[in-house]
Amino acid sequence: MADLLEFRELFPIHQEFAYFNHAAISPLNSRVVAAVQEYLEVTQRAPFERWPAHLSGVVPSMKERAAQLIGAAAPSEIVPMANTASGINTAAQSLPLRAGDNVLVLEGDYPAVIYPWLNLAPRGVLVKWVPQVKGGLDLATLKARIDSRTRVIAISTAMFATGFRNDIAAVGALCRERGMYLVVDAIQTLGAFPIDVQACHIDFLSCGAQKWLLSTPGSGFLYCRQDLIESLQLGAYVGTTSTVDGANYLDYNFTLLPTAERFNLGTPNLPGIVALDAALGLILEAGPARIGARVLALTDLLIADLQDRGYQVRSNLDPAHRSGIVIVEVPDPEAARLKLLAAGIITSVRGGGLRVSPHFYNREEELRRVGAVLDS
Repeated sequence: MADLLEFRELFPIHQEFAYFNHAAISPLNSRVVAAVQEYLEVTQRAPFERWPAHLSGVVPSMKERAAQLIGAAAPSEIVPMANTASGINTAAQSLPLRAGDNVLVLEGDYPAVIYPWLNLAPRGVLVKWVPQVKGGLDLATLKARIDSRTRVIAISTAMFATGFRNDIAAVGALCRERGMYLVVDAIQTLGAFPIDVQACHIDFLSCGAQKWLLSTPGSGFLYCRQDLIESLQLGAYVGTTSTVDGANYLDYNFTLLPTAERFNLGTPNLPGIVALDAALGLILEAGPARIGARVLALTDLLIADLQDRGYQVRSNLDPAHRSGIVIVEVPDPEAARLKLLAAGIITSVRGGGLRVSPHFYNREEELRRVGAVLDS
């Protein structure tokens, strides 16, 4: 198996920048660019019937790789989505919730995890807030908010503004024990850390591709547990490809597919799927477990170096809750970001601090530059 740093040359951005903003939008790698370029070159010269097999079969390939990455039972539990919010909205509109039911969400979570449930207010579905503890989810606090009408827990795998990695397996076990649904936004960990949707008892998992998955904006996927499908209600949207005989356009057979593909409305974002398929191939080749260990090793080094220099790290330092996101306390986060940018170091401002989010192809010496530039 190749050393992880052998993949570094696939990311030409390192020739000019030290890129630590994967929690926002990742730079593209040469495999993704080559795959999309091939797609564009083929489609400008050949009809669909003459596409090479790997391009005409790119949707099944992407679904198979996504299923492998998250431990899904089958690729049929995966459907392409434009972004994370599309998937969370699909879950919110499809679950059989009634007036008086409530959904638990975590304070400080990303709006894409919150708004789809607030949007159910006209149906009488309530949103209950779980207070954040030390930057993320505390299981005892969560349990105290559950009542007899709690039907859903919706949560991110990691908090975008603190870096706190939530214990999704524990939440999943709780949901299974109490007969609740678990809906997960995985965008801040998937591609950086392994997850198993079956072991964690996840009902819906949604993820955009532009962050740790190292692909293009405007693409992603939704996982829906197969044995949940028949209990779902009609979602907010349906289209030609949601049905069992979608290609028979004038038959109007409105029978929804018995798989996650019922959430596919029509022609997908094929360039985005081509890009995501290539990115998933890269991540699976590198190895999700190896990537996770590497990301934690890099953030360990960053945290130790910043603390040695006297900086306060706001992120929770418990190894069980560490992610690829480190929040650093500085007097003026935006000024610090601009100072680092001038030195060719890419970060962002979140959670009232400077957010640094390296990926597995970054080098240790790049991370040491963060503190050195802040000190200068």
